[in-house]
Amino acid sequence: MAVVTAVAAGALAAGALAPSAAFASGKPDTVQQSLNALVKDDGLPAALASVKGRDGRTRTYTAGTGNLATGAKPPVDGQIRAGSNTKTFTAVVVLQLVAEGKIGLDEPVETYLPGLLRGDGIDGHTITVRQLLQHTSGLPEYMAAPALADFIPIQFRYFEPRELLDGALAQKAHFAPGTSFEYNNTNYLVAGLLVQKVTGRPVGEEITKRVIDRIGLRHTYFPTPGDTTVHEAHPHGYLSLPDAPPVDYTDMDTSMAWAAGAIVSTNTDLNTFFTALLAGRLLPPAQLAQMRTTVPADPLGPGVRYGLGLQSRPLSCGGLAWGHGGTIVGYRSRGAVTDDGRAANITVTTVPSDDAAHHMSTALDTALCH
Repeated sequence: MAVVTAVAAGALAAGALAPSAAFASGKPDTVQQSLNALVKDDGLPAALASVKGRDGRTRTYTAGTGNLATGAKPPVDGQIRAGSNTKTFTAVVVLQLVAEGKIGLDEPVETYLPGLLRGDGIDGHTITVRQLLQHTSGLPEYMAAPALADFIPIQFRYFEPRELLDGALAQKAHFAPGTSFEYNNTNYLVAGLLVQKVTGRPVGEEITKRVIDRIGLRHTYFPTPGDTTVHEAHPHGYLSLPDAPPVDYTDMDTSMAWAAGAIVSTNTDLNTFFTALLAGRLLPPAQLAQMRTTVPADPLGPGVRYGLGLQSRPLSCGGLAWGHGGTIVGYRSRGAVTDDGRAANITVTTVPSDDAAHHMSTALDTALCH
């Protein structure tokens, strides 16, 4: 889920920096240094990371303050709202249904959800399932609807998926299907509705059965309707406002994110998920190959390409890293895995400024390359 808010300078207390999690050859750990800088220099409340290195060992890190009200440190590998990493889970379920012959990737959405997509330049006959997963449908962004303009009054409001979709369909299509790329939450809202129509079950239940339980993600869940809490030890997430104190947005109704961004997880569980996915434990080879077939996605970063719910990004040390990342009010995560088994995921506890977001990307590259 892509939600952008400015971080007010000086609004967030940096808190105490955690000591370096590991030292090698007498040198401070570069991942810990990166997290410390995100807190100290970029003013983010907290930063957490989980890194699986070339040696196969997983190391976890924290920096900053996990609760600005109490001053408590962030819990090691605490649960976080994973935002748009949810899109990869949703895409996996769709592609499993493709492998089962229940969905055709290049079939129009109209085949499965007749009459659903109608609007100014919008027609479900001309938008394929592949275009939803690849963000090439041209559908407008439901997060741009007036009902979602101010997050303060909707922190605990429940939205039906159809209500969110109506906010998108009231807008004009952004481009003809298949002619451009635009990262867009509406695509995965429709993908969630598609899963429900084909399976006859809630999308959260399908994600739980087909992905979370299948690979044993013990600290990951898709919130049920009305569940507004984070279940296990977690750092608090904050909505940053210009010229005002940050708002604690840890507890919220994630129905506004739904199949595009509702999942709660940990950095380590996200590494496990993406590692299992790339290793072929969730999809047959044909569907995994489709997922890894990418188009240019330069708006997401230099050299980034987008497949079907999966991004690739070049590393400074060579090769590609595969993952997604996620942003929801209160949290942003950036993570990726490599084909040789390295994995890293970093989460901060507010939506960062553009500069801080760039520093997060650099920190991810550092974690995977050093």
